[in-house]
Amino acid sequence: MNHLSRLLSILTILKSKRIVTGNELAAKFDVSLRTIYRDIKKLEDSGVPIITIEGRGYSIMDGYTVAPIMFDEKEVNALITAEQLISKTNDESLIENFENLLTKIKSVFKSTLQSQSEVLNSKMLVFKNNSPELKSKSLSSLQMGIVNHRVTEINYEKTAGESTLRQIEPVAIYCYNEKWIVVAWCRLRNDYRAFRLDKIKQFKLVEEKFEDRNFDIRKYFLSCPDLNFHP
Repeated sequence: MNHLSRLLSILTILKSKRIVTGNELAAKFDVSLRTIYRDIKKLEDSGVPIITIEGRGYSIMDGYTVAPIMFDEKEVNALITAEQLISKTNDESLIENFENLLTKIKSVFKSTLQSQSEVLNSKMLVFKNNSPELKSKSLSSLQMGIVNHRVTEINYEKTAGESTLRQIEPVAIYCYNEKWIVVAWCRLRNDYRAFRLDKIKQFKLVEEKFEDRNFDIRKYFLSCPDLNFHP
C-alpha cells in the first residue's frame, strides 16, 4: 500500500471508530509506530481535526465528514457474502436492518460494481443446519439496550406454556448453535442470566437506565464453562 492510500485508509478507520490506538494502526498496515505518528501528523497538517487522547489513542472531531467512500471489488464481494449469511440468521430485526443498511451502501456503488454484486448474489447459496426454526425479533432492540444501558422488560418462556415477566439489564449478546442469546443482569434473580432470544415472546426498552457494570463477556465464559440457557 502506498503512502497516500494508507493515509486515506487511516482517515476511514478514524471515522469508523470512536477511538483507535497507534498500535492498532501499526498492526493493521504492518508499519512501525513511528510511521503512524508521522501519518497522523500529515493528516493534522492537511486540516483533519484529529484529537489525541493521552494514554488511549486517536479520535476525530464530531461532525467531520470525508468524501464518499469508494469500494473495491473484493470489499463488495464481502458485503454480498455477509448479506447471504445474515439472511439465514434467526432474528428478523437483524435481517431487516442489514437489508436497509445494504441498500444505502449499494446506492454509492459504481454501476459496474452494482452489476457485479448482483451477479455474485445470484451465484451464492448459504445452507442452514436441519435445526428447528428458532425465530426471534428482539436482537436489534437488545443491542440498543446494551449500548444505551436501557432496562428491558421481557416476557420469557421458560417451558412450553409457562412464562415469566422479567426486568433485565442487557450487557452482552452472543450466538451459539444458531441461537442468539443475551446475557443480562436479572433483577428477579439478582444475578447474571442468559436468555435465548427465540424464547422472548414480548419485550420493551423502558426509559430507566442502569449503571454500567463493566461486564466482560470473555471473563464470563471463563468463569461459567457450563452455561445454562434456561434461567
